[in-house]
Amino acid sequence: MERKTIDLEQGWDYMQKGITKLKKILRETHDEFMLRELEQRWITHKVMVRWLSRFFHYLPPLNGVGLTCFRDLVYMEVRANARKGVITLIDKEREGEQIDRSLLKNVVDMFVEMDKYEEDFEVQMLEDTANYYKSKATKWIEVDSCPDYMLKAEECLRRERERVTHYLHSSTEQKLVEKVQHELLVTHANQLLDGVRALLRDDKVEDLSRMYRLYQKIPKGLDPVENVFKQHITAEGTALVQQAEEASSLVRKFIELHDKYMTYVNDCFINHTLFHKALKEAFEVFCNKNVAGSSSAELLATFCDNILKKGGSDEAIEETLEKVVKLLAYISDKDLYAEFYRKKLARRLLFDRSANEDHEKCILTKLKQQCGGQFTSKMEGMVMDLTLARDNQMKFEEYLQDNTHVIDLSVTVLTTGFWPSYKSSDLNLPVEMVKCVEVFKEFYETKTKHRKLTWIYSLGTCHIIGKFEPKTIELVVSTYQAAALLLFNSADKLSYSEIMMQLNLTHEDVVRLLHSLSRAKYKILSKEPNTTTIWPNDTFEFNYKFTDKMRRIKIPLPPVDERKKVIEDVDKDRRYAIDAAIVRIMKSSKVLGHQQLVLECVQQLGRMFKPDIKAIKKRIEDLITRDYLERDQENPNTFKYLA
Repeated sequence: MERKTIDLEQGWDYMQKGITKLKKILRETHDEFMLRELEQRWITHKVMVRWLSRFFHYLPPLNGVGLTCFRDLVYMEVRANARKGVITLIDKEREGEQIDRSLLKNVVDMFVEMDKYEEDFEVQMLEDTANYYKSKATKWIEVDSCPDYMLKAEECLRRERERVTHYLHSSTEQKLVEKVQHELLVTHANQLLDGVRALLRDDKVEDLSRMYRLYQKIPKGLDPVENVFKQHITAEGTALVQQAEEASSLVRKFIELHDKYMTYVNDCFINHTLFHKALKEAFEVFCNKNVAGSSSAELLATFCDNILKKGGSDEAIEETLEKVVKLLAYISDKDLYAEFYRKKLARRLLFDRSANEDHEKCILTKLKQQCGGQFTSKMEGMVMDLTLARDNQMKFEEYLQDNTHVIDLSVTVLTTGFWPSYKSSDLNLPVEMVKCVEVFKEFYETKTKHRKLTWIYSLGTCHIIGKFEPKTIELVVSTYQAAALLLFNSADKLSYSEIMMQLNLTHEDVVRLLHSLSRAKYKILSKEPNTTTIWPNDTFEFNYKFTDKMRRIKIPLPPVDERKKVIEDVDKDRRYAIDAAIVRIMKSSKVLGHQQLVLECVQQLGRMFKPDIKAIKKRIEDLITRDYLERDQENPNTFKYLA
C-alpha cells in the first residue's frame, strides 16, 4: 500500500492538535484516570517523535525538540497533578490495595526523561513517605510489642525496596530507606531499646537478630544497641558476683555466661566487632571484682587447679581450659593469676596431684598463645624440671644399687628461677634423714660441682611405720611431722620447748605440726593438758593406744594461707617491671614530660597488670635517687635520661 506523504507543517499541526486535546483532558481529569491518559499520550508522543525522526533524518535530531515541546506544552501543565496522582497510588499500595505498577513506572519514567525526577517528584514523594510512616509509627509503638513492631518495620523496609525495583528510580532507594528507618527506628529508639532489654532478658534470639538487621543499616544505629547489650551483661555478671555463695562455683558460672553471650554475638549479631567489644568491656567489669576476699585472678587459678587435678576426657578438659584462658583475657591482673597458678602448679607437680601431664602442657600452650612466651616461661621450666627429675631419680636409684645403700629416697631437684620461693629452714634432721641427705649429696656431686643444693624440707613427704599396741600402721606425713615423731624413738615424753629446740623450727611451724599430730583427726601424740590450743608449757608423748581401720593413713598439715605471700611477691615483681618500663621508655626518648612518661608506662605494662599511678610516680622518684633519671632544672615536670 502506498503511504501518504505529508509535509512538515501538516505533521506538526497534527501533533499540535493532539497536544492541545491532551492538555484539555488532563486539566479536567484527576488521579488514576488522569495518569492513564498521561501515560497513553506520553507513549504516543514518543512513538510519533521516533517516526518523525526517521522520516526527517536529514534534519537535525528531532528527539530533543520533541521532548522540549512535550515538556513546555504538557509536562509543565500537569506535573503537579501527576506527582499527586503517583503519590496517592503509592500510599494506596502501602495500605494493601492493588495498583497498576506498570502505569506508575511509565509516569515516573516521564519525570526521569524530563530530567525533573528529583526536583518535581522525589522530594515531595519522600516528604509524603516520612509523614506516612510517622503516623504509622506513632500508632504502632503504642499498641505493638517490640517483636511485632520490629516485624512490621522489617516488612515496611522490604516493601519500600521492592517499590524501587518495580517503578521508582534506583537513585531513590537509599533516600527512601533512610526516611523509613528514621521514622520507624530512630525516632522511637528509646522505646525500642527498652524492648531490646526485654528481649535480652527473655532470650528472644530471633527477635534480637531482626533488631540487629534493622539497626545495622542505620549509620551508628548499632551503637545504642551495643550499649544496652553491654549494660545487660554487666548487670548479670555483677549479680553473679554479689549472689555467689561459694567462690569455687563462680568461675563455672562466668564460663556459662560467656558461652551464652558469645552465642548472641556470633548468631544474633553476626560476629560484629562492636558486640565483641561490648562483651569484652562487660566481662572486664565484673571479672575484676573481689569475691569473699579473693581476687578473680586467684579464683581462676584455683578453678584450673581443680580441673587439672580431677582430670576427665581430653576433649572436655581442653574445651574447658580454652574457655578459662578466654576469661583470663578480661582480668587486668594477669601477673597475679600467673603467680597463683605457679604456686598451685608447683603443688600438683611436686605431690603428683596432676591427673594428666598432657593437660598441663595443653593449658600452658594456650596461655602462651594468649599472653606471650614470657608469661609461661617459668611454668614451662617447672614442667621440664619434673621431666629431668624423673631421669635423675632413675640414675640415683642405680647409684644406690652400685653403692649398696639400702635406703628408699626420692629427691626432686628444682631450678631456683622457675619455682615459687619457699621458706628454707635449718631443720635439725633425725639421724635417719641425715644419712639420706648425705647419700644424695654424694650422688649429685658426681653429676655437677657447680650447683649448690638448698634443701626445702617443708615440701617433703615421708612414710614412717607407727608401732601401736593394737596394730602397726604406715603414716604418710610431711618431713616436719616425721622429724617430730622420730624424736619419740628416744624419749617417752617431750615438752613443747624441747621439741622446738631439737627441731630448730619457729613457733608457728611447731604449733602447726603438733596440732596436726595431737589435736586433729589422727591423735598420734597425746597432749597434756588435754586442751584444743597448743601452748608453750604443753607436754607430749607417743599415743601407743592409737588405732585406725586403715593400714595406711595420711596426716595432713593445716593449710597455710599463701595469698599474702603471693601478693607480696607480685608487688615486688611489679616494682621491677615498672622500673624496667620507665628506663626503657626514657632510654628511647632521652627527654620526656611526666604525663607522657606515665601514659607510656601504663600502656606498656597494661598487658600484664593495671599499674597504679602512685606506684609509677614512686618508682620515678626512686630512679632519680639512683641516678637513672634527673629532673629538668627549668621544668621539674620533665625528666632526662642519664646514660
